[in-house]
Amino acid sequence: MRMPKRLAVLCCGAVMPLLFASCSTEAPNFSLRTVEGKTIELQDLQGKVVVINFWASWCPPCRSEIPGLLEVYRKYRPKGLEIVGISLDRDGWKKVSPLVREMNIVYPVVMGDNDVVNAYGGIRAIPTTIIIDRDGKIVDRVVGFLDRQRFEDEIREIMNS
Repeated sequence: MRMPKRLAVLCCGAVMPLLFASCSTEAPNFSLRTVEGKTIELQDLQGKVVVINFWASWCPPCRSEIPGLLEVYRKYRPKGLEIVGISLDRDGWKKVSPLVREMNIVYPVVMGDNDVVNAYGGIRAIPTTIIIDRDGKIVDRVVGFLDRQRFEDEIREIMNS
């Protein structure tokens, strides 16, 4: 399946994620819509730990990590965790909506665009997960499959700091 050049990304099948150290830079705001038309803006999530997960419905590692994301989300949402799934599917909601229903994704899912991809440094492979602390600073960027246990350990540490 060929992606348009403007949103071309590699589906990363690595078992271990490739980690990039962050300089705790301010996370760029975005304003994107859900399938229901609700606008999600990062600035509205201020004070929460926010996980941005860039993914696509056609990417096997993306689909494989969703159950782990959901487990951690259900456990830590009452403590201030928010996950936003940003789909980079070129076919838009036509492909994404059925998968959201099928996998019972309860965190907000929005459709990505060039602005958000560029704001986050260009997403060159998916899945890519950005973790933002309560102060709005990027504290981690994981490229590749994110193991549920590693994800939960990191979220627990950030939530307790």
